[in-house]
Amino acid sequence: MILTDTHTHLYYEQDSSKRAALIQRCKDNSIDRLFLPNVDAASVAQVYDLVSAYPGMCFPMLGLHPCSVKDGWEDELATIRESKQQHKIYAIGEIGIDLYWDKTTLGIQVQAFKQQIAWAKELKLPIVIHCRDAFNEVFEVLEQERDENLRGIFHCFTGTAEQAQKVISLGFYLGIGGVVTYKNAGLDKILPLIDLSHIVLETDSPYLTPVPHRGKPNESSYLIYIAQKVAEVYQTDIQTVANITTANSKQIFGA
Repeated sequence: MILTDTHTHLYYEQDSSKRAALIQRCKDNSIDRLFLPNVDAASVAQVYDLVSAYPGMCFPMLGLHPCSVKDGWEDELATIRESKQQHKIYAIGEIGIDLYWDKTTLGIQVQAFKQQIAWAKELKLPIVIHCRDAFNEVFEVLEQERDENLRGIFHCFTGTAEQAQKVISLGFYLGIGGVVTYKNAGLDKILPLIDLSHIVLETDSPYLTPVPHRGKPNESSYLIYIAQKVAEVYQTDIQTVANITTANSKQIFGA
C-alpha cells in the first residue's frame, strides 16, 4: 500500500532529528510520497533541503501563497521563479485567493494568481489552489483562464456538493484533509456524492490535524487517519482508497 500526501509543509520542522522521526513515522504508515508547497521566497530553500535529503519521497512545488502577496510581490514571485532551476518541480502552488485575513489585497492577489496560472501553463504543470472565504473569486479567475492546460488540485476542499461539481467540471481534483474527520464539518456527507476518482488526500501539516490528534500539530503520518475516514465514508477498504488516490496524484503530478 502506498499513500500520498499531496500537500504538506513538513519542511517547517528544521531540527534534523525531529524531521527524521517525522519521515520515519510516514514510512511506518505507508505514506511514501510527500508533495511540498512553499509559501514564499524564503521557504524555497527549506523545501529543497527536504527534497535533497529524501529524494524519491519528497517532491517540490513552487508558488507564492496568497497570504504572502503584499507590496513587492512581483519581485518575490520573480525570485521564486528563478529558483525553479535548482530542482524539477511538479506543480505551481500553493496559489490562489485568501480573504479570511485581509480583503484589501484582493486586487493584487488576483494579479499574482493569474500570473502564476500563466506560468503553470507555460511549464505545462498543474496548479494547487488555496481558497479561503473566496470560492466565487477563485472560480471567476478559473473560468477566465479555462483551457486544455488548466488543471490541478483544489487544496483543502471543504465546500458544498455544488461547489465540488463546479471544481470537477474544470478538471480539478479535490484535496481532502483532516476536516473530513471533524464531527460537524459535513464533508463526510458530501464525499459520497463524488466519485473517488476525483479526490486526492492531503494533511496540510502542521495545520488541520485530524481526529484523534486534533488540537495538536499535524504531521504527514496522520494521513493514515484521513485515509481510514475516507474509506469509511465510501464504505470500502483503505487499500482501495490508497490505490485510487495515489493513482490520481500520479495523474496530476506526473510522478
